[in-house]
Amino acid sequence: MTCCSAPGKVYVLGEHAVVYGEPAVLCAVDRRARVTVDPRDDGRVRVDATDLSIDGFTVTWDGAEGGPPDVDVPTPLVEAATGYIDAAVSQAREAADAPDAGFDVTVESEIPVGAGLGSSAAVTVAAIDAATRSLGVELDARDVAERAYRAEHEVQEGQASRADTFTSAVGGAVRVEGTDRRELDAPDLPLVVGYDGGAGDTGELVSGVRDLRDRYGFAADAVTAIGDVVREGTELLTAADPDAGADGADGAFLDELGELMDFDHGLLSALGVSSRSLDAMVWAARDAGARGAKLTGAGGGGCIVALDPTAETRTALSFTPGCEDAFRAELATDGVRVEEAA
Repeated sequence: MTCCSAPGKVYVLGEHAVVYGEPAVLCAVDRRARVTVDPRDDGRVRVDATDLSIDGFTVTWDGAEGGPPDVDVPTPLVEAATGYIDAAVSQAREAADAPDAGFDVTVESEIPVGAGLGSSAAVTVAAIDAATRSLGVELDARDVAERAYRAEHEVQEGQASRADTFTSAVGGAVRVEGTDRRELDAPDLPLVVGYDGGAGDTGELVSGVRDLRDRYGFAADAVTAIGDVVREGTELLTAADPDAGADGADGAFLDELGELMDFDHGLLSALGVSSRSLDAMVWAARDAGARGAKLTGAGGGGCIVALDPTAETRTALSFTPGCEDAFRAELATDGVRVEEAA
């Protein structure tokens, strides 16, 4: 039995534009998905997804060729427990040259599904690492990231980027631009997350941006402008003191980074990927004194991320109608790692 875990993430800057080769900056956060794998002899895959939502479930199926099981749970949960796991299993079988390997898989997660915190990437990364290790093969974090990207690319029908899976695999702060993926020696940021309890449809939202970009030159310009915001933010982050810590970050630095986050949210809103609940949380955070606030992930519902070293933003979000949870997101310096099985 092998158990691995991987962290979720927030986009500091750059979601959606990263799909078109523009840069993005992300931070791994200290909410993790944990996948336990036990090989079985019959070639089948059995998944016990206990903590992916309020109601967990257990299903057994014969793999991707037989299609997903018919269970009465939300579609993102089914995809997380079947599509992503099937794709991860395929990648592990290929890496270990074991095409007929079967597994019992247990998925536990502190990351809400579809909320913009990288739940599918974390599950996929942890599953690939655990499954390959259970077959006697150890991949380094970048190899796990690449295989996890291939799995997400398959499940999301070609619309995935390397950003989420790379961040989850290596941990810390990262910058992704096309196939160029690098870790950033950036300070720990005072990040606060607000969650509306919902989930956007990533595929539909990505397709919506693509349609706007194809129809209107100014929408394409907005995507490019997001990339310009990220480039400015990267220079700012790399020039900052990496040892300052979330409580000791320079005020002027936080003001400037927060301004870039606000600008990014405005561009994302113009591209149609925000929502009433996300905007309400963004404005609640700003009104409480956050240096900046924006949606994180695909949008349409889910989470916002704010920059605030004080407790004011978290308190304000906890009283904001439509916000189900608010928490401080500490930087996860560890990416995918082996855990002790329960």
